[in-house]
Amino acid sequence: MRRGGHEGTSERLVNRTVERYGVWLRSTVVLLCGALGLVWADAADVPLALALLAPAVLACGVRLWALRRPLPIPLALLWTLDAAVVLLMGLSQPVLDGEGGNAMVEVAVGISVIAFQFEWATRPMAGAALAGAGVVACVLGDVLSSSEHDLDVVPLVRVLIQVGLSRAGYLIVRARARAADRSAAVRAALRREADVAAARRATEREYLATLHDTASATLLMVSQGDSRDWSWLPPRAKQDLEALSAMPGFETGSVDLAALLGCVPEGEGQARVRLTTHIEGPLTMPSGPGLAIFNGVREAVTNVSRHAGVREAELRAWREEGNGVVVELSDAGRGFDPDSVPVRRRGISGSIIGRMRAVEGTASIISRPGAGTRVRWRWHDRGGVPQAHDQDRVPQAHDRGRVPQAHDHGRVPPAGDGAGQATEVRGPAAGQATEVPGPAARTLAEHTAAVRFIRGQLLIGAQLVALLICLVWQFTISLRRLVAHQDVYHPAWPQTAAFVCLVAVAAAGGASLLRGRRIPPGVRGWCLGSVLAVSAVSAYTLPPHHATGPADWAFGVVGWHALFLLADLRVRWYAAFLGAHIGINAAAVVGHGAPPAAEAAVLGIATVGSCGLQFAIGALMTHLLRDTAPAAGSAAAREEELRTRERIHEHLQSDHKERYRALTATTVPLLVGLGHGVLSPHDEEVRLRCGVEGARMRRLFAEGDAVADPLLNELRACVEVAEHQGVTVSLAVRGQPGEVPVEIRRELIDPVAVTLGRTRSAARVTVVWTPGAVRVSAVGVDCADDCTEAAAVPSQRRAAEPQVSVVRTRRGESMWAEASWSRPASPEVALP
Repeated sequence: MRRGGHEGTSERLVNRTVERYGVWLRSTVVLLCGALGLVWADAADVPLALALLAPAVLACGVRLWALRRPLPIPLALLWTLDAAVVLLMGLSQPVLDGEGGNAMVEVAVGISVIAFQFEWATRPMAGAALAGAGVVACVLGDVLSSSEHDLDVVPLVRVLIQVGLSRAGYLIVRARARAADRSAAVRAALRREADVAAARRATEREYLATLHDTASATLLMVSQGDSRDWSWLPPRAKQDLEALSAMPGFETGSVDLAALLGCVPEGEGQARVRLTTHIEGPLTMPSGPGLAIFNGVREAVTNVSRHAGVREAELRAWREEGNGVVVELSDAGRGFDPDSVPVRRRGISGSIIGRMRAVEGTASIISRPGAGTRVRWRWHDRGGVPQAHDQDRVPQAHDRGRVPQAHDHGRVPPAGDGAGQATEVRGPAAGQATEVPGPAARTLAEHTAAVRFIRGQLLIGAQLVALLICLVWQFTISLRRLVAHQDVYHPAWPQTAAFVCLVAVAAAGGASLLRGRRIPPGVRGWCLGSVLAVSAVSAYTLPPHHATGPADWAFGVVGWHALFLLADLRVRWYAAFLGAHIGINAAAVVGHGAPPAAEAAVLGIATVGSCGLQFAIGALMTHLLRDTAPAAGSAAAREEELRTRERIHEHLQSDHKERYRALTATTVPLLVGLGHGVLSPHDEEVRLRCGVEGARMRRLFAEGDAVADPLLNELRACVEVAEHQGVTVSLAVRGQPGEVPVEIRRELIDPVAVTLGRTRSAARVTVVWTPGAVRVSAVGVDCADDCTEAAAVPSQRRAAEPQVSVVRTRRGESMWAEASWSRPASPEVALP
């Protein structure tokens, strides 16, 4: 497709192909005709003929050399060289003299002006001017070689028809190429937007997993107590801050997973887990999957420390047959029942399984109470570039991880999210596995479909060109010859019947073609048989000395009919047909006696000029279908991949900045203060602030859950954090739940999260749904001071400012906060 004057991939490759074929065709014909002309010329005329033909051959050689190694030659000079070729060939006609010389020059000039329309396809004025130069060459040759200096108009008309058909043929093929480019651009834009959206979702998952593993865990641990050794806190807070500020995404380098696994932190003090490692290294792999496995192992080791009840674990890693990598972490701890883990837990499914989904890997967790736990990561290099593709299918998924406390808050991404070739989560009794197509297979299928579509468009264009040539040639040149030479044929009616038969062939094949369908095999067979029959009838009812001459209307047109019938097959089938066609006519001529050498040479030249051109066009069509279409598909795929990467990078940068901006007002100050000792974990106010931030993060993690009532689901996430702090919370819901946009939910829940985070003993949360509004309120008993001064969570970029009103009231040590939102009259709300 032409965007702002630029060629699409298919059009560009079509132009390049026809230009190269035009140069090769013209150069071959000029060289062959020039060599034959020197052989035929009288000895006295050879120096003059050589002086005319040698520069023409040299100019063709320059064009051929420029195809292989582009030279800084001005276009004007190239055009001048091309014009000089046909003019020199025309001037050589009186030198070569004779019927053979005239036929050779006519063939050379005629095919050259056809080839010019291909060579200068993108510059039609230059091609038209060169066609004019070809006409001038024909005129000069006829006038100078004729004793009466008269002009034969018929060859000139034939040249003009050939030029028009050549240009029309190129325009038809270019139109089909542009149609293919337009369609490919539309499909590519849809895929690009889907890939960008999937990458953003996958990066969001990685961001949430990183947030869960770092800041969320640290702040929740600070909020839960003050009678412990906090020496580990400053360096960890600094590491968390560094992790949050790093740009999340999909890396394209390589890492040694064995070296990474040697750096898995074991913890410190009583929380240390002694790892027994058996790693068969090196394990070189793309850094995206490598880092996903490393981060998952780090999270799993932390879970062993917190929940397994043991201080030892075994870490094994090895390479599978077929360039796969397997990592396994096992412990002999207390184990757990994966089916009993609430769907809102996020450690296992978000930090382990979700990460592996995003990089085309699998993860499995096998455990049961009293039998320990084994976590296995598997990644296999399938030859594709790992990317994130969301299939937009959301089957039911369950988080099957270790029962977590403050640190393990698992998240369940939809089973279709990510491009995992196989994402596996198994329980103790029966396994469950979800298989989704990976991007490598999808990319191959899309490339194959694109090549098939481009090839189909070019095939339609090629067949339309051949059909156009058939009809124009038959009803202009062939019809005139048939009518003018009725007295030559013996008898005449078979020739007329053959003409009508070719018309029927064009109608039968063209009927399918014009409907955009392939010619049925039965119709194709009948048509080919009819065309060969026409060739035989015409050859055997024509006197031999008229073969390929003005009276032979069928010899030049039969090949064009076969071309549009065989255009979708390999060129050898068309070559076989042309061989049969030439053989039939040669047998008819030889059957009446061997022709003289001069007459045989003229017949050979006419055959080369007619069937040789047809074969060259057939080879060009085959090249367009067999080579140009795949090349166009591959080039378009590469260009689209670059555009997609650039678009993804742009959005990921923007998303990262937006996320970090949202954390700057709340989480970052806490991490900075804890990391530099400005804030003390012994301070109750600091612990309360950490609890509020922990609740906000838990609500953020719950945003992606596929549940019927997102508002209630996110409220429960905040309630669970408060319950972990020892607060007794009652939750009541009244009315019929409805749809609430994500930005509105953030504004509604944040006052509740603040109230719960600063409540010491008990709280009550109430959700009231009415037809026109929704209210969320929280009452905290024994609430810390300055609750009303807690900052609201900073919203990310939103389409419109939400209409949420917040009221806070304090009575003694109790705090009441209520947020309400009035629904629009006609809510056209886009849910997240």
